[in-house]
Amino acid sequence: MAIYNYDVVIIGSGPAGEGAAMNSAKNGRKVAVVDSRPQVGGNCTHLGTIPSKALRHSVRQIMQFNTNPMFREIGEPRWFSFPDVLKSAEQVINKQVTSRTSYYARNRVDTFFGKASFADEQTLDIICAGGEVETLIAKKIVVATGSRPYRPADVDFSHARIYDSDTILSLNHTPRKLIIYGAGVIGCEYASIFSGLGVMVDLVDNREQLLSFLDNEISDALSYHLRNNNVVIRHNEEYESIEVLDGSVILHLKSGKKIKADALLWCNGRSGNTEDLMLENIGIEANSRGQIRVDQDYRTKVPNVFAAGDVIGWPSLASAAYDQGRSAAENLIEGGSWRFVNDVPTGIYTIPEISSVGKTERELTDAKIPYEVGKAFFKSMARAQISVEPVGMLKILFHRDTLELLGVHCFGYQAAEIVHIGQAIMNQRDSANTLKYFVNTTFNYPTMAEAYRVAAFDGLSRLF
Repeated sequence: MAIYNYDVVIIGSGPAGEGAAMNSAKNGRKVAVVDSRPQVGGNCTHLGTIPSKALRHSVRQIMQFNTNPMFREIGEPRWFSFPDVLKSAEQVINKQVTSRTSYYARNRVDTFFGKASFADEQTLDIICAGGEVETLIAKKIVVATGSRPYRPADVDFSHARIYDSDTILSLNHTPRKLIIYGAGVIGCEYASIFSGLGVMVDLVDNREQLLSFLDNEISDALSYHLRNNNVVIRHNEEYESIEVLDGSVILHLKSGKKIKADALLWCNGRSGNTEDLMLENIGIEANSRGQIRVDQDYRTKVPNVFAAGDVIGWPSLASAAYDQGRSAAENLIEGGSWRFVNDVPTGIYTIPEISSVGKTERELTDAKIPYEVGKAFFKSMARAQISVEPVGMLKILFHRDTLELLGVHCFGYQAAEIVHIGQAIMNQRDSANTLKYFVNTTFNYPTMAEAYRVAAFDGLSRLF
């Protein structure tokens, strides 16, 4: 058994782990990263963000090809199987692993592959793939183990027709009909992906509205476009049991309804990866969803142990996780500059995509803040017409008196990119955060960003 000493050890090499590792190394610390997989990247690279977004991109290209009139001159619409589309995602995963492996090597960060557990507050035991045990002693430890799909005990995920958002990447055929239970971000994204491949999708939601944290108009638009693409959305439904037959699966709902399909994809919640860490050895207790509680410094109740990313819960986004990891590293370095990550834009990669930052109309109304709305519809934008992407809109919420930007909500082509312009203005201090920026600034033409100028003029025209 080998023993190694470090300044900082990070458990997990996803976005949070990578952020913590790179920041610690660049500040002169001796750093090691431990990951349970034989490759770096974490769930984000191998099972979550990267493969699902690569899948979505490929499906969107297929949909474009099959609907754009220009391509009709080439031939009839083409059908692609799910395994065919997966191949493109695998290529992206390999590129990501190569890139991220080089980051660790370049910054002299040691990598260990195996299952880590706490022996005490400064000691980790690593069980490697071959069974050998290595011990890492560190002054500071960061838990960045991420999350996995929540699996209720009464659902048999070992069955070949029942999947979660991790195992769906092993699907080796294209179902004709698919049930997706859970209409959160992941459920809606996979509903878009499969419906884009011509699969009939039943999307079962236990709430009254899709993605209720979004602006109501955006949520309604998503519902419309999913339904327009062969997705049946069933609101206010709870599952009672799942029956598996030889060639199908039947979802029994508490309302008495039954839904039959070729396969079921479970997308109802996530759990933190903490069960093998032996947290009890250091007096830390995870909650019922396996998540670790931290303070605004990302410090746990144990002074030298920090946590970041999905394992701490909200917002459970790769973008936030990377910044949380960097901020945790700044805190453990002691004396560094840090921030508590709470101004995170929402990016939802449905087809079309959604992104937002700031307050919704509902929140502003409840707070009795006098606001006005400016809108730009993509169907009128030159760049959207050129790209044959007419679906969508940009919506700006601003204060009637001060013209301060309060929220930006976008639906459609390049929404996740466009939102950052509004985010940048919203983060300006005092009078620099103003709607007038979009009126007094010349935008490239034709671009999707030009929607801000159109929306700003639309909003100003409503004032009196």
